[in-house]
Amino acid sequence: MRHRRIGELMTREVVSVRGDAPFKEIVRVLSGHRVTAVPVVDGERRVIGVVSEGDLLRKTTDRVAVPGDLPAVPGVEAWERAKAEGTRAEELMSAPPVCARPEWTVVEAARLMEVQGVKRLVVVDDEDRPVGVVSRRDLLGIFLREDDDIRREIVEDVLGGTLGLDPSGVTVEVRDGRVELGGRVPYRGMIPVIERLCATVDGVVSVSRTRLGHEDDLPPGGGRT
Repeated sequence: MRHRRIGELMTREVVSVRGDAPFKEIVRVLSGHRVTAVPVVDGERRVIGVVSEGDLLRKTTDRVAVPGDLPAVPGVEAWERAKAEGTRAEELMSAPPVCARPEWTVVEAARLMEVQGVKRLVVVDDEDRPVGVVSRRDLLGIFLREDDDIRREIVEDVLGGTLGLDPSGVTVEVRDGRVELGGRVPYRGMIPVIERLCATVDGVVSVSRTRLGHEDDLPPGGGRT
């Protein structure tokens, strides 16, 4: 069983800006490339931060109030005010950057996004230079796998490979990523194990084992002739 790696899913065209890039240049880059954030790199192209539309919009939300204007936004932290006053990428960016490696799995990247509360990760090499960008949308791409591919991986890698079962004893049906298991396995304790392993296959939406039983369910003598 092989999880898809970030290097297979990421967008390889990376648009970046230098740390000394001025405010308007950043806006032009975001607008021209139709992206919502870009990595900020130093003189050796190492990623030092990420500047997003949200970082730039602090410039408008923290404007000093003048007569007739709306009052300044309350509760803005000092560091946010400092960023709002910045004029270069290195002053406006969010740092340290949240990065991933090409060899990471979809699960690892998704967990980091969830913990850090970000929508995308800059993918870097061993020298922290950008090689791609992976977004939530990219990760969701695994759910576009064909049902036949999912079924083949479950039968060959999960049942026949990891568990060493005779795949002919278990029926596997996959429809729109929903897996339904049937047939019989030698022991009751194997059923939840099979279910958990099937659920980790890339592209699986749900697993149902309502028709999967075990040998203990058979009548005395095995019910066989």
